[in-house]
Amino acid sequence: MTRGNQREQDRLKAQKKAAAQAKKPKESATSLAKRKEADADILRAKQKKKEEELAAKAAAAAATSKK
Repeated sequence: MTRGNQREQDRLKAQKKAAAQAKKPKESATSLAKRKEADADILRAKQKKKEEELAAKAAAAAATSKK
C-alpha cells in the first residue's frame, strides 16, 4: 500500500496527464480517411515494387536456366 502523500501525488499526476490528453485535438473523420488512403497508397506502391522485383528475379532465373 502506498505511504505518506504518494497517493495524492499519483492522483495529481493522473489529473495532469488527463488534462494534457484533453487538450490534444481529435482527428476528424475526413482527415482520418485521407490518412488511411495515403497509407494505403504507400502500401500499394511497396507491394507493386516487390512484385516487380520478384518478376525480375524470375525472369533472370529463367534466362540462366535456358543456357
